[in-house]
Amino acid sequence: MEHKELICINCPLGCTLNVTLQDGKVTHITGNTCPRGAAYAQKECTHPTRTLTTTIRVTGGRSPVTSVKTATDIPKEKITDCMEQIKKTAVSAPVHIGDILISNLADTGTDLIATKNNP
Repeated sequence: MEHKELICINCPLGCTLNVTLQDGKVTHITGNTCPRGAAYAQKECTHPTRTLTTTIRVTGGRSPVTSVKTATDIPKEKITDCMEQIKKTAVSAPVHIGDILISNLADTGTDLIATKNNP
C-alpha cells in the first residue's frame, strides 16, 4: 500500500489531500473539501497531465520567438518529447493568436497554438 500527499490546485482553498493507492489504483482519498479535489487526486495519481506553455522560434517576425501553449492537457511523461519537437521547429511570420503551429504535437493528439501575435 502506498500513500501520497498532494495539495489540490483546483480552487483557492489548496486542500491537503491524502491518497492511498494499492497496485497503482486509488483506493481512498481524504482531505478534499469539494468533489473537484477528489477528481484532481485521482487524475494526478493515475494519469497526470499538464498544459505546456513555452515559446517557439519565429523567422521574419518582429520578435525572434512567440509564446505558445498546448490546446489541451498532455500526458506529463510526454513533455520532454514535446519540447524536443518544439526546439527543432521554427515558424514563419506572421503568427496570430490561435494559429495552430504544430498539429498533433509529439503524437499527443493535441495542437500547439500561438498565444501572442508576431507580425
